[in-house]
Amino acid sequence: MRGRSLDIQMVGLIAVNLAILAAAGLTVGERFLSPFNLQSMASQVPEIGLLAMGVMLAMIAGRGGIDLSGIALANLAGICAFLILGPIADSGMSGQVYLLAFGLLSLGVGLLGGVVNGLIIGFVGVTSIIATLGTQLLFTGIAVILTGGSAQTLGYVPALDDFANSPVLGLSPSVWMFLAVAAGLALWLRATKSGRLLFLMGSNHTAARFAGVRTRWLLVQVYMLSGAFAGLAGVVIAARTSSMKWDYGSSYVLVAILIAVMAGVRPEGGYGRVICVVLSATALQLLSSYFNFLALSNFVRDLAWGVLLLVFLAFSRADLSAYWSTAIRPRSKA
Repeated sequence: MRGRSLDIQMVGLIAVNLAILAAAGLTVGERFLSPFNLQSMASQVPEIGLLAMGVMLAMIAGRGGIDLSGIALANLAGICAFLILGPIADSGMSGQVYLLAFGLLSLGVGLLGGVVNGLIIGFVGVTSIIATLGTQLLFTGIAVILTGGSAQTLGYVPALDDFANSPVLGLSPSVWMFLAVAAGLALWLRATKSGRLLFLMGSNHTAARFAGVRTRWLLVQVYMLSGAFAGLAGVVIAARTSSMKWDYGSSYVLVAILIAVMAGVRPEGGYGRVICVVLSATALQLLSSYFNFLALSNFVRDLAWGVLLLVFLAFSRADLSAYWSTAIRPRSKA
């Protein structure tokens, strides 16, 4: 029954994506469906999709798990990478080496931030929403101190710019990276012992602990992965915008949670599917771009995200699969 519910979720998200494309095509015209605009929209999916996958992992872990520090850590990771590489960027370093070094530094900061979250939640025992709210403020504060509150302009670095903006086989390298990370995460969740234990822990934390699962270290692993995704998101943000700022993406916390909930990830824990997160992130990006074409303000967009989050949270509390199976079941004649 659960597999059927997830299949319905995936089909529903595909239908939502197609419906948004159809509505935009009819009301906005060919501009929305032009290859250039589709590539532009696709290049914006990885940063929020990576953050949403981190939220998904925290939710699967159960007990109200969530990660509110993702975008703050992504900003800090990108800022740290830029500040470290800035003094040596003009020393003859090739663009490819700069991109690799930037990515490794940002990933390292993300992993470190994730470990901090995991230790606070897993070993200190602080509730995840409180812990990650605290580290969100911590990471933001460090970023403000490092930059003095001003934006850091990277300038034009060809390899970094191409990573987010130059299509390869129709999609930018950042999108291919995001899809590869999503595939790797799906494989880890379904085909490894740690992934299966994560679902067990999310479904019943007490049973997992009595079964010998090292729940504390598993939580550290979960938040370390979430931090790694934030570090990668920092690379994508830097490549796409050619700058880093401590308050970039202030609404991304809400959007990442909305993507996870739309994807059918249960806030109670134990359930989640990566492909649904990818489809959900794509749908929200299409809708956001549609709002831009309609010249709607950011306030209207944030209002829409809030309403959608409440609606999907309400639907997640009810098992609609039982209703539909009853509704479509042939009735026997008296």
